[in-house]
Amino acid sequence: MIKRKKRLRFIQISLLIFSLIIIYLTYYNRPDGIEDEIISKSEKDKFKQQDINESTEKGDIFYNIEYTGLDLNGNRYILKSDEAYLDDARPEIVYMKSVNAIFYFKDNTVLNIRSEKGVYNNKTFDMDFEEKVRAEYQESKLFAGKASYSNSENFLSIYENVKINDISGNLKADKLLFDISEQKLNISSFNNGKINANLNLNEKRF
Repeated sequence: MIKRKKRLRFIQISLLIFSLIIIYLTYYNRPDGIEDEIISKSEKDKFKQQDINESTEKGDIFYNIEYTGLDLNGNRYILKSDEAYLDDARPEIVYMKSVNAIFYFKDNTVLNIRSEKGVYNNKTFDMDFEEKVRAEYQESKLFAGKASYSNSENFLSIYENVKINDISGNLKADKLLFDISEQKLNISSFNNGKINANLNLNEKRF
């Protein structure tokens, strides 16, 4: 009888210990960081998929890029962009966002151009500026919808709702042609033909 009670007690204690071990392993002995690892993997997969989508649509994206060079007259320029990607079919074409081009002329004057978007040809060194084009030359400011710089012809074409704020007054025009080699500005208005003038930038500030 005593042996039977001892055996029963031993079985009860064994079952209790076994139950405690199961509870411990189930609730308290889960490896540290398992939840973080699951979340981290999920986020990584999400970001990886986003990168794949971006690469598929636009190719590789580059950030904070900068090009430097000289125009045909030896004037130095710097072209900067916050974000850019190459054209898959034409790798010499670079599409840009948040663009800033700075031209340093030999007479120590500086032309600064900014725009929301731009296109740069790294072979011909031509530049296109689009959306909220803003330019500064000496004490004059210019606003337009688009602008194009031709390195081969050495001029800057500015068009679409062109506005100039100058110390001598304000001016609106359809198109401006800035001759970089001679630093002359041709102002044209195609709507009413009232404005058609050539200005020497050494005499009057642009």
